[in-house]
Amino acid sequence: MSIKRNFDILLAIIAAIILVIPFLCTALMVRLTSKGPILYWSQRVGKNNQLFLMPKFRSMWVDTPAVATHLLNNPETLLTPIGSFLRKSSLDELPQLWNILKGDMSFVGPRPALFNQDDLIAQRTAKGVHLLTPGLTGWAQINGRDELPIPQKVLLDVEYMHRQSFVFDLKIIFLTFLKVLRKDGITH
Repeated sequence: MSIKRNFDILLAIIAAIILVIPFLCTALMVRLTSKGPILYWSQRVGKNNQLFLMPKFRSMWVDTPAVATHLLNNPETLLTPIGSFLRKSSLDELPQLWNILKGDMSFVGPRPALFNQDDLIAQRTAKGVHLLTPGLTGWAQINGRDELPIPQKVLLDVEYMHRQSFVFDLKIIFLTFLKVLRKDGITH
């Protein structure tokens, strides 16, 4: 098993223990503020373009179309009462620790595309990015997140692919933590 995989497992276990109270509080907030399941499971594209299910705390109404948020008309109107808070605080991402433990995801890598983001999938595949395990965060995430057009995201994913190392991953995790605290790059 690689150093990166061992690190992912260890950090996911530590994070799950530390974040158990925020996890339970977030689940309760979702349950109390809107009808429907606590978790939203979306079909995502993983390593080698294999599909997997990725959970998030549900931040949108149950009948919201399964497309990238930027493709929705007025996505703010589709957010649950706590949806904006969940997204801006990144608390909606906590259940993805499950995917990290399973090996579907890593802490650092390109964010997994939705199954229907054909343009992003095609560009990543053409550049070899599809060979990487997707991440909870990534180089593109800390360099613009929702604000980046797809070609720029792919270029940053390629840059990560060429620069990836344990130290670079630690830098990205640290910068992600700062971005989350400042709520940088989140449009919805």
